[in-house]
Amino acid sequence: MDLLAAPKATTFVLAPASAYFLLYGLFSRLFLLITVTSGQNYAESATVTASFAPHLQPLGGDECARQCEEHEPSLVCYFRFEIELYYTMSKACYNCPYNQTDCFRPDCVPADGVSRVITVINRKLPGPSIQVCLGDSLVVDVVNSMVEESTSIHWHGHHQKYTPYMDGVPFITQCPIASGTTFRYLVTASHVGTHFWHSHTGTQRADGAFGAMIIRQPVSQETHAALYDYDLQEHVIQLIDWLHESSAAKFQSHYHSNGTNKPDTLLVNGKGQFRAFPFEKQIFYTPLAKFDVQQGKRYRFRVINAGFLYCPIQISIDNHTMTIISADGSDIKPVYAESLTIYAGERWDFVLNATNDVANYWMKFRGLKDCGEKYNKAYSLAILHYSGASLNDSSTSASSVKYEDTLLEGMHLNAVNVGAEEENFMTAAEMQAAVEPSASDQVLKPTADVSLIMSFDFYAVNNSMFHKSDMYGFNQVEKKLRTYTPQINHISMKMPSFPLLSQPESIGKNTFCNESTVQNCNTTFCSCVYKIDLPLHVVVELMLIDEAHTYDSNHPFHLHGHSFRVLSIDRLNNETTVEDVKAMDRAGRINRNLRDPPLKDTVTVPAGGFTILRFYTHNPGYWLLHCHLDFHVEVGMAVVLKVGEEKDFPSVPRNFPRCGDYYHQLNTPDQQTTRTTRNVSHVENSTTTNTSIIQRVWNTFAFNSANRASLPYIKVTNNMFISVPVQLILFVVMVAFVSA
Repeated sequence: MDLLAAPKATTFVLAPASAYFLLYGLFSRLFLLITVTSGQNYAESATVTASFAPHLQPLGGDECARQCEEHEPSLVCYFRFEIELYYTMSKACYNCPYNQTDCFRPDCVPADGVSRVITVINRKLPGPSIQVCLGDSLVVDVVNSMVEESTSIHWHGHHQKYTPYMDGVPFITQCPIASGTTFRYLVTASHVGTHFWHSHTGTQRADGAFGAMIIRQPVSQETHAALYDYDLQEHVIQLIDWLHESSAAKFQSHYHSNGTNKPDTLLVNGKGQFRAFPFEKQIFYTPLAKFDVQQGKRYRFRVINAGFLYCPIQISIDNHTMTIISADGSDIKPVYAESLTIYAGERWDFVLNATNDVANYWMKFRGLKDCGEKYNKAYSLAILHYSGASLNDSSTSASSVKYEDTLLEGMHLNAVNVGAEEENFMTAAEMQAAVEPSASDQVLKPTADVSLIMSFDFYAVNNSMFHKSDMYGFNQVEKKLRTYTPQINHISMKMPSFPLLSQPESIGKNTFCNESTVQNCNTTFCSCVYKIDLPLHVVVELMLIDEAHTYDSNHPFHLHGHSFRVLSIDRLNNETTVEDVKAMDRAGRINRNLRDPPLKDTVTVPAGGFTILRFYTHNPGYWLLHCHLDFHVEVGMAVVLKVGEEKDFPSVPRNFPRCGDYYHQLNTPDQQTTRTTRNVSHVENSTTTNTSIIQRVWNTFAFNSANRASLPYIKVTNNMFISVPVQLILFVVMVAFVSA
C-alpha cells in the first residue's frame, strides 16, 4: 500500500458526506473517554461500543492503515491478539520450502527452517502490524490461549499518559493476563514514529510475541518529508536474535547449569535461512525477507530491534548509503552512514535512494558481541529488489554470503562500546535533534532539579535463585557453573506479588527498598522491590555507568512512561568506577549537549563508560527503567521510578483485574469445633437471629445481574442488583426491624 500516493477509496468510508467523518471522529474520542475514566466498569468495557453507538463499531486494524490526512477525524481501531504456543514448520506449511508458495500459506511460520516451539500472536511471526494515524484510538483484546502461562503486552515507545494502567508491565501496572482469560488494552496513538508492541512477561518476546506499531501523521507535518518519495507499510524491518530451542530452556540451562546464552542466528521479519533442505541434487531454503523498490525513487525504511540477548545488530546495504532521519520515533538531523548498529528495544528510520542499476542487492544484518566471531557468527540477509530484476539468479542465493562478508567499512552510527569523537564513528549523543528544543524547555537548563547515578555490572554474589550457599554456593562450584548477577546499584529488582499502580492499598511499609534501606550489598545478595521516588514536574538527570569489571558488555536501557534527552555518551576504558566518572565530571571533562540533544527512550551504555540522560517528570505513575535484554531484566536488572504521589495518579477503572497473595487463616482444632457447632445452631434457629432475617429479605428482593428483569435497578455489588420498586420496601423492612 502506497501511503504517500493519491488517497484511495477504503472500506471505512461508509457514507459519502464529510459529516459522517466528523461524527465518527467525535464518537471515537468520546468512546475512549468513556472507557478510560474512573467511572467506567472495566469488566463491562467490552460492550461499551455497542451500547453507546451500535452503528459505529471500531474498524478492523487493516482498515485503519491508511494515508493520514490533515483535518481527518481520528478512528477507533480494533485488534484481536490471540497468544498461544505454536510451532515453526508446522503442518500448515505443507511442502515448504520445496514449494516456496507453501511457505506463505496462512498459519505457516517457516522462520529459518528449524522446527521449534514458539510463542506467537495470531500464528504470525512477527505478530500483527499496527499501522495507524496520530490520534487514533486502539482497542486490543489480548486473548491468552496458552495453557500454562500468563502474559501481558507493552506498547514500547508509548508513554500512556492518563492511562498508566495500560502500560502492560505485570505487577507494576496490572495483573498478568491469566491463561484462558482476555484483557482489553486501550491505547491512544499519541506518539508519532516507529514503535513496537511486545510481551512483557518472562521471555515470550524472545519466542516471537512482538510486532510493529507505526504511528504516522500527515505528510505536511513530517520534518523530513522532502527527503523521500514513499513511506510504505511493507518497508518495516523487524529484527530478532533467534534460538533453535525455547527461550525458557535456554534461560534455565544458562543460569542453572553450563548452558550458553548465545543466539543461533538472526531473523528479518520472521524469516531466515539456516537449515538446508536437499532434494534430488538440489538445495532448498526457506524464503528470505524481500523489499521492493523502483529505480530512481527514495524510500523511508523503519527498523525495529525486538532482540532479547546481548546481540547488537549492524545493518548495511550493498552499494547503498543510508540517511538516518529518526531515532525511537523522534526526528534527528540527517546523518549519512554506511552502517548502523541497533540495540534491543531501539528503532531507527533511514532513507534509501534507489539510484543504482536494476539488480538485487543484499541487505546485511551482522550480529555482534555474543552473536559475533568468537561464538556462533549469527547473521541474516534480506533482498533489496529493484523492480525488473530477476529473482531466480544466483544473486539471491544466501549460501554464497558468509558472516565475514557482512562487514562494511565507512561511517558507522551507534557502534558498540565506542566513545565520543572517534573517527568514522558516531554515538547517539553526537546526533542532533531535527528541531532544537524551545527556550522554555526546562530539561536543558544548566542544572537539573534531581540528579541520580546508577551503576551496574555482573557481580559475584550468592544469588539465592541460582546458588545456595550451604550446598552449591558461588565459590563452591567450578568456574563454568558460576552465575554472575547483573544488578543496578548492587540491588536486584524483585517484582511485588500485586500491581503497584492498580492496588495501592496492598502496599505496606516494608514493600519497597532502596540504597538507604539495605546493607552490605557489595558482598551479599540484595533483592527487593527497588523503587526511587521522583517529584512531579522536575528535571531529572540520570547518569548510567557500566563498570564492566566482569564482562565487556554494554547494556541497552529503556524507560517506560517518558522519553529522555541523550546529553552525553563516552567510554573511559575497558572498565571504570563511579568515582572515576564523578572525578571526570568535577574536573569539567564531561561535555553535555544542552542545545539540541536527540530524544530517545532506549539507549546503550558503553562498557567501561557512561550515558547521561535528562527527562521531565510530567507523567505520574509507576514506571520501569530496565535493561532491555531479557536474560538481564528477568533476574532483576531494573528499578521502579515512582513519579508523583498516589493522589496524582489517574484513577484505575472500576473492576480492574486484581491479584496477589492469599493465605487461608488457620484455626486450632478447638476453634474449628466451636465454629462448626455455632454454624449448626445458627441454621437450626435462623428465624431468631437478626442476621438471618436481613439475609432472607435480601435473598427475596435481590437478584443476579445475569437474570435481572427489565425493571429499573441499582447496582449493589459487582454482580448483584435490586430493582427500583423493591428498594423502598427493603429499606422500610430493615428500618422497622432495627426499630423493634
